[in-house]
Amino acid sequence: MSDLGLVSVGARGEDPPVSTTTRPGMRAFWTSLPVEGRWLLSTVVVQTLGRGLTLPFTIIYMHEVRGISLDLAGLLMAFIAVVALAVTGPGGALVDRLGARRMLLFSTSAQVVGCTVIAFATSPLEFALGFAFLGFNFGVSWPAFNALVAAVTTGETRQQYFGINFALVNLGIGTGGIIGGFYADVSDPSTFSAIFLADAACMLVPIALLLGPLRHVHGRAESPEDADPSAGSYLAIVRQPAVLWLTALTFLATFVGYGQIEAGLPAFARTVSEVSTRVIGFGFAVNTATIVLLQFVVLRRISGHRRTRVLLVMSALWVTSWLLLGLTGLVPGTTAAALGVLAFNAVFALGETLLQPTIPAITNDLAPDHLRGRYNAVSAGAFQAGTILGPVVAGFMLNHGWSWAFVAMIVVGCALMAVLALILERLITPVVNGITAGDTTPLADPATGEPVITD
Repeated sequence: MSDLGLVSVGARGEDPPVSTTTRPGMRAFWTSLPVEGRWLLSTVVVQTLGRGLTLPFTIIYMHEVRGISLDLAGLLMAFIAVVALAVTGPGGALVDRLGARRMLLFSTSAQVVGCTVIAFATSPLEFALGFAFLGFNFGVSWPAFNALVAAVTTGETRQQYFGINFALVNLGIGTGGIIGGFYADVSDPSTFSAIFLADAACMLVPIALLLGPLRHVHGRAESPEDADPSAGSYLAIVRQPAVLWLTALTFLATFVGYGQIEAGLPAFARTVSEVSTRVIGFGFAVNTATIVLLQFVVLRRISGHRRTRVLLVMSALWVTSWLLLGLTGLVPGTTAAALGVLAFNAVFALGETLLQPTIPAITNDLAPDHLRGRYNAVSAGAFQAGTILGPVVAGFMLNHGWSWAFVAMIVVGCALMAVLALILERLITPVVNGITAGDTTPLADPATGEPVITD
């Protein structure tokens, strides 16, 4: 791409770069990316390495080093998601008005401040202040980053980008977690201060990128002259049947997936499967390794297939994974239970490699260029709501001993995801659904849900 930067489709009347290659290799994908896309992707591991240094140890730092009770520490951790949910809506609107690059600079800088505050925090109030900055980053960076990516990628390349980005995020977090595990020492508070400062330092990499090679990028598209101003409101966006069902699907996927992987899974594995914390730790390692090793293979296999059908396969994989975990409750404390927990992580991770390239790609292919920030904010809000509600429901059900009801609820939720994917398929065009050739007429109007009548 020229030095015009990450100009969204239609911002200057130019056609976007289009990838029509099916089942490409890594070299073909890298070649198809504009220079700006390569810069963005090449720094992912570095910036997520810092997140991995601190993510597994934040609650340990608060409880065992700073003496904050576990229940209060848990509430403080939840505060991050609450702040993120609160700022996502305004953040998405500002992405459309000010540009994705500028908002990404604000949010990443907030992460630097938050990590620095946490590094030296000793009281709950100080941790809350640091977490407020982290929540701001999480709430704003999602719509900003996705809008920036969508501005330089289309079609198959866009789907691949989101998938490979997800694998690199896991690689960075996994590597950071290993390093942090060896370095952090609860008997030496300075080691925890060091890893949070390292997290802050890693955020300087994307800031330098945005101020340097990508300084001419804005990722903003002008509103068309004939655009209806009321169509840009969140209410108008969510009222569109395609967006409504996609949002419900995103929330449900988060509730039964990511909302449980950090709460329901470890709680079930410890109290019902009765496996050791070491097994749980190995399970997360298996999850990360599966994603890193298989993501690109999966991307090649799903290339050219309907994204909604890919989500059907993902739903089936997640049903299998949760049934495997449920069966470990029949043989608690045994080697079979431990192997079942590890198998759960592998199968669940395979499902993740199908989820991450599809929903973000559908969201950004569905969104008008000048409203991309808002559309991504709606998706981010659904995700954050799922991560808040998921652990609450899991904790309540497992605390009352409703382990089988918990597994049944998750399985039913996965089945409902498949139903929502089939409904969504009728509301989006084949192009939005990942098909680049043939008929591009949806079975129903995305805005009204009414069947489309063709000659």
